[in-house]
Amino acid sequence: MHASDQASKQASDQGKKPLSLSTAQYLTFFTAGEEYAVSIVKISEIVEYETVTTVPNTPVWIRGVTNLRGRVLPVVDLAVKFGLPPSRITKFSCIIVTEVNFQDERLTMGVLADSVSQVIDLAPDEIEETPLFGTRVKTEYLLGMGAMGKKFCLILDIDKVLSADELLAVTESIPDEAAASQLAAPENDAQDTGIQKKAAHFEAGA
Repeated sequence: MHASDQASKQASDQGKKPLSLSTAQYLTFFTAGEEYAVSIVKISEIVEYETVTTVPNTPVWIRGVTNLRGRVLPVVDLAVKFGLPPSRITKFSCIIVTEVNFQDERLTMGVLADSVSQVIDLAPDEIEETPLFGTRVKTEYLLGMGAMGKKFCLILDIDKVLSADELLAVTESIPDEAAASQLAAPENDAQDTGIQKKAAHFEAGA
């Protein structure tokens, strides 16, 4: 069975079977060769990587901004955020649109991913504590390590990884909405916003 077909079947099966009240769903993705996971409730959609416009005077890990249906979306390169070389754009590259909490407000930011992997279910006993050493990521950015058979994925605390200061740095660099619309790339009106469908579409090897 083709990898994308397996992901689609998995998403379908998840819709049929009831989940334990203590089980949570996560989207996993790859950045710089490492597999990370983010709670599905923090993700609004996955979009194709198109033109991202660089904004001056922003942190080096801000890849730039793109247009998300008329809104300026800051895009963060996690590889640079974690002290690694910038991500290389390929046909599998995509932007995971996340919603983070800051002072009782919900802010929308994008995360650049090398590829999306799958949607997984994790129970509390399948999440290990974060080790004090051996990972590229600061421990305060992690909620734990999710067991995936014989390997683990790093579960990100996306609220801490993506700070409001980064969003403010971008918005303050764009003086008004007219300038923002000029900076942002044209949108694709035919975007499919289903997270699990996008996970299958962007899965490596699809």
